[in-house]
Amino acid sequence: MRIAFSFGVERVCSCRLLLNLPCSCIIKAKSCMFWNVHIRGVVVKRVLSGVQPSGVMTLGNYLGAIRPFVALQNMHECFFMIADLHAITVPQSPAVLKTNTESLVAMALACGIDPKHTVLFLQSHVLAHTQLAWALMTMTGTGELERMTQFKDKSQEKTSVSTGLFVYPVLQAADILLYQADLVPVGDDQRQHLELTRDIGLRFNQRFGDTFNVPQAHYAQGTTRVMSLVDGRRKMSKSDPNAGAYISLLDAPDVIHKKLKRATTDSRQHITLDWEHQPEISNLLTILAACTSETVDTIVSRYAGKGYGDFKRDVAEAIVAVVEPIQQRYHTWCTSGNIRAVLAEGALRAQTVAQATCAVAMERLGFIKPSGDQDSA
Repeated sequence: MRIAFSFGVERVCSCRLLLNLPCSCIIKAKSCMFWNVHIRGVVVKRVLSGVQPSGVMTLGNYLGAIRPFVALQNMHECFFMIADLHAITVPQSPAVLKTNTESLVAMALACGIDPKHTVLFLQSHVLAHTQLAWALMTMTGTGELERMTQFKDKSQEKTSVSTGLFVYPVLQAADILLYQADLVPVGDDQRQHLELTRDIGLRFNQRFGDTFNVPQAHYAQGTTRVMSLVDGRRKMSKSDPNAGAYISLLDAPDVIHKKLKRATTDSRQHITLDWEHQPEISNLLTILAACTSETVDTIVSRYAGKGYGDFKRDVAEAIVAVVEPIQQRYHTWCTSGNIRAVLAEGALRAQTVAQATCAVAMERLGFIKPSGDQDSA
């Protein structure tokens, strides 16, 4: 883990308070502005992840991203950002954006994001994100942004796209670099953006001196890639116009059973893992294995000689067993009245780190510090 502020040994206790680290941690100074934190002899990494509040969270989001992130909480120092600024790169109803944001916070908490171990915050609550993003835009070429495949895909067949959609990878770079992240969990669709982040961070460091930690991509072992229930070659997506293609974490049990009954299969009537010839059955096998913690081989053996009907019913029941407890916790959080307090605490902790990093970056760019600020570097 790397901490983006410069303090003396006498301030170690305040560092522990900020990070919720146990008193047994030992902090060793390095020759630059970054410090490593060792807990019981293990180097703790700083991990940053973010999710846009763009609608319902799917089973694919949970199994592929949220659950692996939750597993990192007890091993590393984690920051989990609700990327509400990124959400407005496409037109948003203010009321819907607010509802989606609050819902996503409640769902993140219900899925196991623990504010005692993870800094959970809204991107818009930390102004340093947009300040640093502007500075980084001035050293990012239009050609780099034009090569981003997500921009090409989202702007395809549109007569006009917002500037925000074009430059949002730079805001994403600022999101990551502000927190001096060591690891960033990424899927296939975000690898290119992380590479751009690394390029921008290295470019800044070369021009103005070591300022940002350049992060590595984190690919969790055993991460489940969940595909569409309609087309096993396409990723499960909440933006799919066919609601039968995805499982929402808020789907009722009867809805989940109906979606699984209608899920695409094939005429082979043979349950095996074969992504080339049986992508839909392979997808259901993967989902069942992820929901039950069984191996695919064990499941294949159990269904030898059985038809798809029993198999699909069991997949539905396994999904229900996973999502029902999440739904209960979600509704508890929604009615608790505590979400704003969680976000306020998260914003304070995130601001402490982000503003210190931003202050160093702005000073090295040549900007004059506001009167009264202490030395940043």
